[in-house]
Amino acid sequence: MLEALVNSFRIQDLKKRLLITGALLAVYRIGCFLLVPGINGSELASFFASLAKTQGGALFGIINMFSGGAMERLTIFALGIMPYISSSIILQLLTAVIPALEKLAKEGKSGYQKINQYTRYGTLVLSVIQSFFIALWLENPQHFSGHEIVSHPGLAFRILTVLTLTTGTIFIMWLGEQIQERGIGNGISLVITAGIISRIPTALQQLWLLHNQLNLFTLLIMAAFLVSVVFGVIMVTQAQRKIPVQYARRIVGRKIYGGQSTYIPIKVDNAGVISIIFAQSILLFPATIASFFPNTALNTFAQNIARGHLLYTLIYATLIVFFCYFYTAIVFNPQDLASNMKKYGGFIPGIRPGVSTSEYLDYVTTRVTLAGAIFIAIIAIVPDFIMASMKIPYLVASFFGGTGILIVVGVMLDTIKQVESHLLMHHYEGFLKTGRIKGRR
Repeated sequence: MLEALVNSFRIQDLKKRLLITGALLAVYRIGCFLLVPGINGSELASFFASLAKTQGGALFGIINMFSGGAMERLTIFALGIMPYISSSIILQLLTAVIPALEKLAKEGKSGYQKINQYTRYGTLVLSVIQSFFIALWLENPQHFSGHEIVSHPGLAFRILTVLTLTTGTIFIMWLGEQIQERGIGNGISLVITAGIISRIPTALQQLWLLHNQLNLFTLLIMAAFLVSVVFGVIMVTQAQRKIPVQYARRIVGRKIYGGQSTYIPIKVDNAGVISIIFAQSILLFPATIASFFPNTALNTFAQNIARGHLLYTLIYATLIVFFCYFYTAIVFNPQDLASNMKKYGGFIPGIRPGVSTSEYLDYVTTRVTLAGAIFIAIIAIVPDFIMASMKIPYLVASFFGGTGILIVVGVMLDTIKQVESHLLMHHYEGFLKTGRIKGRR
């Protein structure tokens, strides 16, 4: 692996892409420390320190994880890239139900650019709305238990906060697009991953403060469990069911087409982290509204479905399984696939083309998705059990499962594949030796 890493910097194009990616991610991390004007940073840090010990700490812990710690410091990147992700998910769902968008999605590159433009507009709208409510929230001292966060509240502060946070999100979106175009890997995903990884030193610091409560045996068990979780996530992320497909031979003029065998890869985990994001958004919505608009009935309801309660865990796991199926149904259409196979003379051995093929694909997808959905649900609720049983902060527990581990593992695998494709193209060994390419000296 070290040899492959060294070889990566011997290829000029790949070296340039890696350096650009690193530089742009460094710019993102610098922005995570620039405070929004008019904010009392020390008072805000004291408030979040006290909040981490309450049920509300889980809510802000999740938001803070996606922003790379920018939320608890209220920096210019406090909103993070979540408005863009939310806009992308909304557009993806609308594409499945609005015929005009579905037609646009099938137009190739031009359609993709148009939908991407709509996603940007949606990001702008969501950023303005979220930043405005954050400004209102910051101005109200009742939300901060006596901590005065804003020195000079008023219309000027609200406008400045909206402009600052919205511009920060748009700038992050631009950084992600530049990484995608000039660097290596998926830009937006790498930005999120950089934010999650940046929380590791803080998590280790909190773990060190708890060393009196945790003996050596417990730490070894936690380390072994972490390795097992990462291994399991890699296996499920890469797992797929291969359905064999045979194409009949066709004679067109003097040429013979078809006759080859291939397969349809059906992933065990089609939804990935999206199902967790959907489930978290629904469950955290009451707590978010209650934090902005204090109400006795709303607070009581939010506390009953707060993280750590059995009802929360049951609803959370059920929603994850539901959204795994929901997202799979959107991105995988057995009817269209069976129709295209029949059109080009393809068939699954032992299955009639057409309706029978569609029903068989739906049958296989339903059962394969169940295994992936159950695994994702287990991974998602693991941090809750670790936090409750070992009495450790959510930040530490979140690295043993949940959204963070799925994102980091998935993005790292995707980035390594792209780097490896460059290495193999230049006749170097990849990160995984296959024995077929000897490499050059």
